[in-house]
Amino acid sequence: MIPMKLRIFTEPQQGSTYDELLTVAQATERLGFDAFFRSDHYVRIGEGEHGPGSTDAWITLAGLARETSRIRLGTLVTPATFRLPGPLAISVAQVDQMSGGRVELGFGTGWFEREHDAYGIPFPSVGERFDRFEEQLEIVTGLWTADGAYTHEGAHYRLTDSPALPKPVQRPRPPIIIGGFGAKRTPLLAAKYADEYNVPFAGPADTGALFDRVRAAADRPLVYSAAQVVCVGRGEAELERRAAAIGRDLDAMRHEGLAGTPQEVLAKLGEFAEIGAERVYLQVLDLADLDHLELIAAEILPHV
Repeated sequence: MIPMKLRIFTEPQQGSTYDELLTVAQATERLGFDAFFRSDHYVRIGEGEHGPGSTDAWITLAGLARETSRIRLGTLVTPATFRLPGPLAISVAQVDQMSGGRVELGFGTGWFEREHDAYGIPFPSVGERFDRFEEQLEIVTGLWTADGAYTHEGAHYRLTDSPALPKPVQRPRPPIIIGGFGAKRTPLLAAKYADEYNVPFAGPADTGALFDRVRAAADRPLVYSAAQVVCVGRGEAELERRAAAIGRDLDAMRHEGLAGTPQEVLAKLGEFAEIGAERVYLQVLDLADLDHLELIAAEILPHV
């Protein structure tokens, strides 16, 4: 038995509707996975048709909060560029209330300049984005945990006598996930503010080195997790079909992601467990292929 929880992670900016996400989220719950997460993007990444376009992450999660009952819900990750910290704290707290305390906030600096240009969102330099991100972390956590009015005077944001309401159900606050590959500021911010540190789309060796960097900076325990694209099949024909459906090379995914037979994928998950990954986010790119989730639930989930 591998000591690990599996979470389903979707990329709706590639083109999906709320109803499609609802179907996947409810399958996630029915099949026994730990959580349903989604990206927070507004524009398709890479080539291809935009389809119906993206959906707003926190509006989606608010809807799912009322239409699921057990699974955790969250983002990988919400960019600090998208929302002011006060309204973001309100949105997440409200969805936490709507879900009965099942929300987690994956939070980052923002990186995809194209979507900012497409929707008129300011995209400052990387240094300023980190400065704003750090200040937002202080404000959001401060609003959630304040006992009474909250005031903040910073370089980028000023809050005066905020009522700091609504409060989330989870106390002292919902878990915060910080991830990425930053060598300096990311480990320090994760050590100070995060409950979980996530490494996306890296192999076990590189992931373990990044985990160690955060462990060295942190003076308290954190959850360590990885995100990996997933493609599971009973045989080569099924694997090739699933890889083709998402426009990926099967050999590359076997090397860089979680691809192969259930036995192959379990072996790779074991490697992540050895370097301390307690959760793995399975990036599911074909949301119409519910048989894929059924296979993972039947052949992999019972062993973790």
